[in-house]
Amino acid sequence: RFVGKNGACNVAHKNIREQGRFLQDVFTTLVDLKWPHTLLIFTMSFLCSWLLFGMVWWLIAFAHGDLDHSTRLQRDPGDGAVGAPAGFVPCVTSIHSFTSAFLFSIEVQVTIGFGGRMVTEECPAAILVLIVQNIVGLVINAIMLGCIFMKTSQAHRRAETLIFSKHAVIALREGKLCFMLRVGDLRKSMIISATIRMQVVKKTASLEGEVVPLNQIDIQMENPVGGNSIFLVSPLIIYHVIDKNSPLYDISPLNLHHHEDLEIIVILEGVVETTGITTQARTSYLADEILWGQRFVPIVAEEDGRYSVDYSKFGNTVKVPTPSCTARQLEEDKSIMDSMPLSPKGTIRKRSVKLKPKFTIS
Repeated sequence: RFVGKNGACNVAHKNIREQGRFLQDVFTTLVDLKWPHTLLIFTMSFLCSWLLFGMVWWLIAFAHGDLDHSTRLQRDPGDGAVGAPAGFVPCVTSIHSFTSAFLFSIEVQVTIGFGGRMVTEECPAAILVLIVQNIVGLVINAIMLGCIFMKTSQAHRRAETLIFSKHAVIALREGKLCFMLRVGDLRKSMIISATIRMQVVKKTASLEGEVVPLNQIDIQMENPVGGNSIFLVSPLIIYHVIDKNSPLYDISPLNLHHHEDLEIIVILEGVVETTGITTQARTSYLADEILWGQRFVPIVAEEDGRYSVDYSKFGNTVKVPTPSCTARQLEEDKSIMDSMPLSPKGTIRKRSVKLKPKFTIS
C-alpha cells in the first residue's frame, strides 16, 4: 500500500547523504519533529541560554571583583556597612556566586524583575550583555512559540474530521459502470474551494523495458457540482465513469482480490474556513477494498424543514444488479444491458409537514 487509510504515506527515505539541507530550514525541521523531541528542544533552548548568560554574568562579576570577600559588605550603598572599600560599586548588585548569577540571568531574559539584583552604570560590558541577552531571549521566544503554534495548528489536524467511506464500489449509473466513493465533513465549518482528485498507482513497464514501480495515473472524475470542485456541506458520492480512457477499463470482479496490483488514491484539498490554512486529506483503496455490484445507501433525510445526515450509515452499501464483466465488454456487447433487471431507485426520505395557509380567499 502506497498511502494508508489514514492518509499516511508508506515511504521510507534512506541513505540521505546531504543531511545539512534540513538545517538550512530549521523552522520546518522543528515543526516536523515529534512532540517529545520538540518539547525537549523547547526546554533545552531556554536552559542553555540561561546557563550561558549566567556564566557570562558570573565572569563579569569575577573580573570586576564583585565576588571578592572584602567588597561584599558594600553591595548596597545604603546598608551602612563598614570595613569595605569606600565608593565601591559592583557591576550587578547582590551577585555572590554562580547560583545568584544564574538567577539574575533568568530574571533578565524572562523580565521577572524581583528587584533584588540589578545592573549598575559601573560596567559598560554589563550593559552590553544585558542588551544582547534581551535580544537573544526575544529571538528564542519567537522561534519556539511559533514552532509550538504551528504544530498545534497543522493542517492535518483539520483533516481528521474529513472522512472517506471504508470501501469503494463499482456499479451501474446512467447505464455505465462507475467507480464510486463517499466523502464527508463532520464539522459545521466548511472547507472553502474544496477540490478532489484520484490517481491509480500500479506497477507498469514501458515498451523499452523500463519498470516503473509506482506509476501514477490521473483519473477523470464526475461529481454533482462538476469538475474537481465540490461543495462539501453534506456527504457526497464522488464517481468516475469507467470508459475507454479509464485505467479501470479492463477491470472485472475477478480482478478485485488482494493479489491484484492496484491502488486508487483519493486526495481532498481545501482551505479551512476558520483559520485560512490549506488542508489535505488522503486515503486509498486496494483491489480487495472495492465492492463490485453495490452502491451506497441514502443517508440524507428531510426532517422538519431541514436536511439531516445519518452518519451511522455513512459506509453502508446495498447490492444492486451489475454485470460481471469489464467496461470494455459492456461497451462492445450492448445485449448485456438488455438482460439486466432494473434496480429500485433511491429516494430521499421525507417527513410530512402540514403547512397552515397564510391567507384565505373569501
